[in-house]
Amino acid sequence: MPKLILVRHGQSEWNLENRFTGWWDVDLTDKGVEEARSAGRLIAEKGLAPTRCFTSVLTRAIRTLHLALYEAKMLYLPVTKDWRLNERHYGGLTGLNKQEMRDKVGDEQVHIWRRSFDVPPPPQDEDDKYRMDADPRYKGIDIPDTESLKDTIARVMPYYEEQIVPHLKAGETVLISAHGNSLRALEKHLSNISDDEITGLEIPTGRPILYELDDQLNALSRAYLDEA
Repeated sequence: MPKLILVRHGQSEWNLENRFTGWWDVDLTDKGVEEARSAGRLIAEKGLAPTRCFTSVLTRAIRTLHLALYEAKMLYLPVTKDWRLNERHYGGLTGLNKQEMRDKVGDEQVHIWRRSFDVPPPPQDEDDKYRMDADPRYKGIDIPDTESLKDTIARVMPYYEEQIVPHLKAGETVLISAHGNSLRALEKHLSNISDDEITGLEIPTGRPILYELDDQLNALSRAYLDEA
């Protein structure tokens, strides 16, 4: 029976500071490190045996995966990193404090930017200090100026189908360490969640989610490992 384990990275520095993060690279907090380690202990305690792992190219997701694998004594597992598993790009909101933006433009507008399905935040300006045009990990990639959840799904799902599905169809157990919105894209597909409902799905940091799948990769069950 194929299995898919999803884990959102542990608390990041900008989670703690309540800032829009997106593609900007920030590290884990001490709490985030412990969340990642706890995820690994849970994976081991439940007797799960991933055969390969996928993550984004962002430090917070990579470190979460490495810390979890270390705790589970599985650091030997093959890991593939790809930008298509990155968090949603928050455009011109990147680096801004969420509460300060609520005070500036109102709760409703910030809610639309954060939780609408197909309305992206304002694009980044050419001189935005958080642009990533010179970042070597994106060489040759057309970096978006902003993304909606719909845009994020449009890059995550082809990657899932092309790179991850073949391993699931072979009956493997796959572990993905990623981000709130890239994981929403996968959960929308796996749990057949509507466009309207997916924006309200909360995925907590550092709590692994286990999907048990049938041979056609339809979800038979979904559970947090600390509740399963």
